[in-house]
Amino acid sequence: MRPEQRGATLIELVISMVIIGIAVVGVLKVMEVTTRHSADPMIQHQAVAIAEAYLEEILTKEFDDPEAETGTCEEGLPSAARGVYDDVNDYGCISGANADVGARDQFGTPISGLGAYTVEVTVTATPLDTIASKRIEVRVTHSNLVDITLTGYRTNY
Repeated sequence: MRPEQRGATLIELVISMVIIGIAVVGVLKVMEVTTRHSADPMIQHQAVAIAEAYLEEILTKEFDDPEAETGTCEEGLPSAARGVYDDVNDYGCISGANADVGARDQFGTPISGLGAYTVEVTVTATPLDTIASKRIEVRVTHSNLVDITLTGYRTNY
């Protein structure tokens, strides 16, 4: 009579090692994806905060230039000279090749730690019914595929 056998065969051990290996690879892949995108909400929140700060600054300025009758961005106003911006149209200079690479404060000084963001401003005359107004779009982009656009209106009151 043969005694009862106990334990696992070599084939059973190899199969269990393969199954455990596949499970570990799956768990590590989920952790890698989670870790890679863990900063995305912070980047999006910063982009929204930057856009809100620019829009709020612009909306507090005069509707038209108090010294001139121009309706567009004044020539020769770089975005670094934001301390002299006195009306909504001046902020239209912050676009295209003159876009702010790196967020800046209201005086045009770069804000440390926010150099990966690009800010563009578009100012368009857009009458609301019969009221003269300007549509202001602030677009903030980041190299991490973040693209936020906030829109506000400044009326001539």
